Amino acid sequence: MRPSLKENYLDQVVDFANKNEEPNWFSELRQDALNKSADLALPQYEKINYRSWRLDRPKAPFAEDKNISDVTLPETDNLLVQNGGTTVVSKLSDKLADKGVIFTDIWTALKEYPDLVQKYFLNTTINVDSNKLIALNLALMNGGSFLYIPKNLKVEEAIQAIYIQNGDEKKDYNHHVLVVADEGSEVTYLENYLSNGNKETNIANIVVEVVALDNSNVHFSALDQFGSNVSTYLNRHGYVGNDARLDWAIGSMNDGHVVGDFGTELRGEGSHTEAKVVAITTSDQVQGIDTKVTNYGKHSIGHILQHGVILQSSTLTFNGVGHIVKGARGSDSQQESRVLMLSRKARGDADPILLIDENDVTAGHAASVGRVNEDQMYYLMSRGIDEKTAQRLVIRGFLSSVITEIPEKEVRDRMTAMIERKLVNGQQK
Repeated sequence: MRPSLKENYLDQVVDFANKNEEPNWFSELRQDALNKSADLALPQYEKINYRSWRLDRPKAPFAEDKNISDVTLPETDNLLVQNGGTTVVSKLSDKLADKGVIFTDIWTALKEYPDLVQKYFLNTTINVDSNKLIALNLALMNGGSFLYIPKNLKVEEAIQAIYIQNGDEKKDYNHHVLVVADEGSEVTYLENYLSNGNKETNIANIVVEVVALDNSNVHFSALDQFGSNVSTYLNRHGYVGNDARLDWAIGSMNDGHVVGDFGTELRGEGSHTEAKVVAITTSDQVQGIDTKVTNYGKHSIGHILQHGVILQSSTLTFNGVGHIVKGARGSDSQQESRVLMLSRKARGDADPILLIDENDVTAGHAASVGRVNEDQMYYLMSRGIDEKTAQRLVIRGFLSSVITEIPEKEVRDRMTAMIERKLVNGQQK
């Protein structure tokens, strides 16, 4: 009989917690999550089958972090860079620090701001009982960060993070990010996940929590670039209070298998979210992205916009789920998911789901799966443009309807560069 996760990892969890001087409440929370993980079920999503990836079979969560090669860093005073769980760059401008902004690794946050972390950690939209993978993320967490914006502070400059998974070492990547925007605050947060090296086959389990309290405004942008040997569970969830707003801009440019669980709970009256997702799959890669917005508050607004491109024999599935619960009168739920296939071997799906439990609301959806427009290709090629370049131009136009909706120019530029890399590499395979 195979040893249980508790038998395999309890001593390592305790040793790791002691090494990082975690407070007792957090260490106990870890052990409780490890115990519960044995009985909790894996999350299920429409038309996304990922069980063969064995994301619930960790191998080496507490291995030592190794050195990494140089990474190009953005020029900013507000930057956190982590190699696995080791922080290699931690910068916050004196101006923001003096105003009470906190931006640090999760271990420092647990030691220096324990009450603040405990108040919000797995305590808003998701918790340790949500599913097996969230429980394992907490139990085996080996990296993470904490960002806090105090009340009524408008942060004008973007705050950025680069999280690096070492693909040349056998180590599970269990990462947790907590972002809290207090009442009346505003912040732009940019995060970039990437792999350094690609020799080993690893799993990544990532949970990101964003808490936007009353009258706050959070612009959250993510650029994901895990390597082809990494199978990833990526859970991003947000809580939005009264008259608060949380905007997501996510570029899923990974080369390995990915299941993305992106959810927002519009808890407050007048709360608002715009969730924009761009994805490209290549080779025999599988990506399944489940984006859900739940309207709880009256007059809340939740919009989902997803566009994806599939090359070679890869698979991409978009689920869009809009749920207006009973009592959320005057709310609006809209979604659009479109998939463009560039190969007859490719498989794509765009699945719109609307769950409406209230009468006085507006809701709608659009979904499509199709191939490159032949008329557009003919027009471009008739003007001397070769087929591959013409194809990339058509794809850029298809994705631009999402990218142009992203307010931050830096994010638009970086996402465009990532798309070009992904397309060029995909066409060469």
